[in-house]
Amino acid sequence: MARVTIEDCLKNVDNRFTLVHLAAKRVRQVREGADLLVKASKNEDVVSVLREIAAGRIVAEKNVEQDDE
Repeated sequence: MARVTIEDCLKNVDNRFTLVHLAAKRVRQVREGADLLVKASKNEDVVSVLREIAAGRIVAEKNVEQDDE
């Protein structure tokens, strides 16, 4: 994959809001020492994380609210 696009990432994430939060959380993890799940290159952390999301290596958790009935 030569370039990663938002559209590539949105195939694996529901919406842009979720994508931003998922990417931000993962970038913090990488900067704190977590290993990348895709081949590391000279790209910035953000680009590498977006590549992980586009490749389907990182997925968002779906929160399901349950009513107390």
